[in-house]
Amino acid sequence: MTTSQESTPTARAVSPDSGTHWTEEGAWQVAPGIYRIPLPLPMDGLRAVNVYAIETESGLTLIDGGWAIEASRTVLDRSLATISRTVHDIRSFLVTHVHRDHYTQAVVLGREVGSHVSLGLAEKPSLDRLQQAVPGESHHTPVLVRSGARDIAERWAAEHRDERIDPSLWGYPDAWLEGDHQIAVGQRALDAVSTPGHTQGHYVFADQSAGLLFAGDHVLPTITPSIGFEGANPVQPLGDFMASLTKVRGLPDLRVLPAHGPVGMSSHERVDQLLGHHEHRLEQCLAAFSGDRGLTAHDVAKTLPWTRHERAFETLDLFNSALATMETRAHLLLLVARGRLRSTEGDGHDVYRLSGPAAS
Repeated sequence: MTTSQESTPTARAVSPDSGTHWTEEGAWQVAPGIYRIPLPLPMDGLRAVNVYAIETESGLTLIDGGWAIEASRTVLDRSLATISRTVHDIRSFLVTHVHRDHYTQAVVLGREVGSHVSLGLAEKPSLDRLQQAVPGESHHTPVLVRSGARDIAERWAAEHRDERIDPSLWGYPDAWLEGDHQIAVGQRALDAVSTPGHTQGHYVFADQSAGLLFAGDHVLPTITPSIGFEGANPVQPLGDFMASLTKVRGLPDLRVLPAHGPVGMSSHERVDQLLGHHEHRLEQCLAAFSGDRGLTAHDVAKTLPWTRHERAFETLDLFNSALATMETRAHLLLLVARGRLRSTEGDGHDVYRLSGPAAS
């Protein structure tokens, strides 16, 4: 949820393919045979998700599917019509990760029109949880408690008490993506690259011959994605994310086609910015500690500025305060792994302290 200061604010971001704000409805050509289709996300600060349609001899392959809501389906139908296509031309979906704005409409359309859906295998634990969800139960609540945010956890549980998960939106894919490999999409060869971090099963797809990176939420041009906010609870989410960024940095410099925001940024430039941002954030977390003072993730989160506007933690709404607490926890876990902090358990939550000479 934090924002990298080098980037243009999302609210003012114009995409070069459309020449207008990146959320503007349409099927915008980003390269020969490839179209960006922004689909709406009502009641979501991101406002839209970019789905990419790749033309092949037999029909369309879509990178991501959008959120399975009426507004999204209506815009998808209208946008496809502008390139003389319908949902019945969709032969397959390559889904970058399991979040609802990427996965659920692919599941629904897969059933409706018979298109083939692929998803990273490491997303299976999250789908298992969603399939077995108990009404009103949130897997984020215990993480918030362990982070020292019991009050937020209680409010979160109350907010989601009447929430019902529709298992039909969270069906399993037709195929699991595992490891790094190449996928033929018509005459194109896409490199499917495993990039855990935002979620454990996240994938990006690189068309190196065309110089394009379908980046999902891994490399975003205006924000850095949430870390550790998923059904499964990974051991080292930020460490995974930064390792995956380094992995993508090892590819040729590609033009970023992100899930949220305008197209066109250099993958090398943006990865360098994101890595630098998180190193700075780690130092900000460390600065909250002194002597042998013990702090929870919630304690540290309250000392940090949030969003581009450097808002105080106390001004965040429930969702974003929960997200901020869990993101801070991910940073502290990495600092423990690096030997900068040590962690102990106290009264049901984790307490962090400086380790080594700095603690004396």
